[in-house]
Order: sequence, then C-alpha cells, then structure tokens
Amino acid sequence: MAANRTNLQNVTESSTGDFNNWLDDVWEHRDKRVDGWPMLNSFWPTFILVAAYLFIVKIWGPRFMQNRPAYNITKFLIIYNAFQVILSAYIFIQLLRAGWGGDYSFRCQPVDQSQSPQAQLMLHACYIYYLSKFSEFIDTFCFVARKKFNQVSTLHVIHHGIMPMSVWPGARYLPGGHSSFFGLINAFVHIVMYFYYMMAASGPQYQKYLWWKQYLTTLQIVQFVAIMTHGLQLFFLDDCGFPKAFGYYIAAHAILFFGLFSQFYIKTYLNRNKQRPKVEDANANFQESGKGDHLKSS
Repeated sequence: MAANRTNLQNVTESSTGDFNNWLDDVWEHRDKRVDGWPMLNSFWPTFILVAAYLFIVKIWGPRFMQNRPAYNITKFLIIYNAFQVILSAYIFIQLLRAGWGGDYSFRCQPVDQSQSPQAQLMLHACYIYYLSKFSEFIDTFCFVARKKFNQVSTLHVIHHGIMPMSVWPGARYLPGGHSSFFGLINAFVHIVMYFYYMMAASGPQYQKYLWWKQYLTTLQIVQFVAIMTHGLQLFFLDDCGFPKAFGYYIAAHAILFFGLFSQFYIKTYLNRNKQRPKVEDANANFQESGKGDHLKSS
C-alpha cells in the first residue's frame, strides 16, 4: 500500500512538473512589450473579474433586487451607450491607423513586435479593445437593475463572460497582426449596435426610427462569417508568419457565436413572422427594445 502511494505521488509530481514546464515555455513566447501593463502580467485578474461578474448577475444581483422596485436608469443608459459608441469608434479608427487601413494584408499578417510608432499604436489599440470587454459587463448590470431577468439568459452571460478571457491571450501574446481583424470588425459592429441602443433608450418617440433591428442582427451574423473565414484561410497558407493555431482559435469562437446568433435570428424573426402579431403598448415595446432583447455582439 505504501509503495502504491509513493508511486502515485511520484506520478503526480512528475505530471505537475511537466505542466509547469509547459507553462513556463508558453510564457516565454509572450509579447514582452506589455510586461507590467495592468491586467496582463497574469491571467488571474481577468478570471477573477469574470467570476465576480457571474456572481453578481446570477446570484447577488437578483437577490438584491428581489424586494426592490426596478431602477429608472434611462439617462444612464443614454450616456452609457453613447460612451460605448465613442469608445468603439476610437478603437476602430486606431486599428485602421495602425495597419488595417494601410499596409496590413487581409490574407496573412504577422505581428509586428518592434518599437515602431505603428506597432506601438496597434499595441495600444489591442489593449484598449481588451479592456473594453469589461465595460460591456454593464449591459448585464443594467438588466439586473431594471429587473429584466429574462434578458440575463445563460447564453447572454456566457457570451459576456467568455469574451475577456478569450481576448486576453491575444493582448498578452499576439497584440496585432492577423488576429486584430477580429477587433476591427467587432468595433465597427459595436458602433452601429450601441447607437441603436442609445436611440432606443432615448424614448418611445424614437421607435419609428428603429425599424432596422433585424438588420442589426444580420450585421452581427455577417461579422462572425467574416471573422470565421478570415481565421480559417490560414489553413490554406504556408509560411504566413502568424501562428495558425491562434487563427483557428479565433475562428472557433466565430463559429460558436455564429451558431448562437443564427439560432436567435431564426427564433426571433423567422418563427415570429409565422405567428400572428400581438398588439402591444407603445411604451412597453420601447422598454423591451430599449436594451438588449437579443444577445449582444461579441
């Protein structure tokens, strides 16, 4: 018995040592230009914030609001969505200036890890994009504050929770190059998306200008097709200079979100068109469309 325990301990120690060595090898491939930047020295801060987000929106928040009336945060929603429009536009413009509006290749683009002004600008844009994923937690916090618990769906929470953890490896190891195309397309979609929600939060008098919600969802789906295609094309390229595995990693996320958004589109628009339309109060309709009756874009 003692011998078995000793053997098991040796195997465990050996496996642990191999895993630690593997982690050390991976860490050596980090982009050392961002050493010391907040949130990037370790994956743990990102993981802890995501765990806190999940706890707040699924456990603490609903309990806190249980015996309280829904908060009227209309003005905050307008300001918050306007801020997201500006932030998304800033990220989009900086990514264009850093390469995608100039000499970046849409087929294959290695990461420029130099200290050139253009490379530093791309580094900055990727970092801001990563941080922006945490600001989007406020979407769900607003649902909870307004007691729109039906909007805090499992898919919505998984979507918002997974994005910071998905973007962290890019910001830490490959800030720029081929993978930053994801941020470029996503930032553009967010400009349109948050503008829609800003208008919807402004009052029922703007409802007549919001007929294009279905097309917004279509734009979100097209985004994932573009990202998926852009990532998977590395499979057919040799000597790209960008890690193929990371391209597939991004493409896999796009495939996942493409499936989720397509499912929502079919359920919300195609199936709804087959049913008899319901007569709704205009203000109630505003409240529902005002903030996220579908999954947010990644």
